[in-house]
Amino acid sequence: MELSEEVGPTMHAFRRKGAPGGPKTSVRIVFTPWLGQGSDKQKATNDQAARLASVAGQPDAAALARRTRAYVAQIGVAPGSTPATTGMLLLDAVRPREHWVQDEETGEWSSQLRDGALPSGDICVPPAAGARHPLTRDLQQKNEALCQEEDFKFWARPLTDDEKAMPYAVVVDTCASYLAVTESLRLPAGPLEHHTNAVWDPKIAALWWCDFSQIAVEEDLPHPASFDGQPPQGPGWYATPTVAYMVTEYGYDPAEITEGYLSTHTVPLLKEWTGRVRTSYKQAYTELGLSDGQDPQEFLDAYAAHKQTGDEPDAADALVLATLIKELYKGGIGKWTDSARKSIEDDEVWLKKIVAKWHYRPELRFTIIAAARIAAHRRIRKTFKLTGRVPFAVNVDASFYSAMEPTPLELLAFNEAGKPVPGTLRLGIAPGSSKHEASIPMAAVIGAMEAGDHPSRLTHHYGTDGQPVDDDSQTPPEEAA
Repeated sequence: MELSEEVGPTMHAFRRKGAPGGPKTSVRIVFTPWLGQGSDKQKATNDQAARLASVAGQPDAAALARRTRAYVAQIGVAPGSTPATTGMLLLDAVRPREHWVQDEETGEWSSQLRDGALPSGDICVPPAAGARHPLTRDLQQKNEALCQEEDFKFWARPLTDDEKAMPYAVVVDTCASYLAVTESLRLPAGPLEHHTNAVWDPKIAALWWCDFSQIAVEEDLPHPASFDGQPPQGPGWYATPTVAYMVTEYGYDPAEITEGYLSTHTVPLLKEWTGRVRTSYKQAYTELGLSDGQDPQEFLDAYAAHKQTGDEPDAADALVLATLIKELYKGGIGKWTDSARKSIEDDEVWLKKIVAKWHYRPELRFTIIAAARIAAHRRIRKTFKLTGRVPFAVNVDASFYSAMEPTPLELLAFNEAGKPVPGTLRLGIAPGSSKHEASIPMAAVIGAMEAGDHPSRLTHHYGTDGQPVDDDSQTPPEEAA
């Protein structure tokens, strides 16, 4: 057997196909006392193993073995060098890209792409090629539009007098927002092809050239089609989930679409992947006392205490696994547009090593982010219609509401049976439900917004009871930023 070129905290012992001694095989070896040491590259690529091994800040071999077994049993693949890499390994495991095919004439076997598999190679299109790609830079130099499907970022509107009079701003954060949309989401497995006079079809994963600037939307809510929440100033490129929402909810006429980049093969690509991750996510949180169907107050109490694992090794293991599972789906989605690789300084090398891989697909990420943002808008819009409660600020998954008490309970919509109305803001650990992130004194929010800061700057300075969590909570907003 051979050893990997770099010996460090983790390495591989492997035997190549056809080598003497037995079949092709690979064994990953972890030296627990070395975790957290070595070169910067080794520290980065072994961070996940170090966290699996950590007990009270020290590497523990028994914990590493125990948690790795649980991780593999739940997720179905061994943890890779990073959570994002593990996400890709899982996708290739539950939806293999290749299969072996025998030639009828020669009898020889060869590996071929499965129908609907993501192909390798640079197949990027100009509006959605990722921040670092030459196609993107070319459009920027020409001052032409790029696809900007992103999570809501730092949207806020002026507070009303009634909102200013309330003592608290309650922050609710969506749990696993991506997992809530990816299971049935239709994604572009095939390359995107440019079409003039593109005919709208909500079943096709695509980028569409649309003008939503004249479409009337609620003034008190962020605009659903833009990540900054502001009304678009002209036409732009939008993924199918955004266009479908504007058509069905706001009356946009799809006959106005003039062109598009349409997928040659649209499939629910992440169905099996999402099922595996959701099951693991729920199992980890169930062991921490959080499960579907909990009464809102029961959930709030359980969530407030779920990180207090004490001396219970099972709970400590579950908390570590829950954290890594969350990073798996977040990092996995982010890896579709892996453009910030500082370790690869040369653009040509980056194009060959990253963009040419099957998992560099920015248009997939744009579609997923669009679906998650639209789901968030749909939720706050329905809550607004039923309760009159509307957020005054949104940032990514977090929504800020004015409230009389430091609790989100007063924001919920219930039906006649006393159950939360489906599709509205609801508390729970299930993907798409919300948790209580913080309660901020309204005076602090007003001060931050008057200073030109977004109230999300204050979120981690206050607990759910509205009290400061550390001395830094008194830092002026401009310094805290």
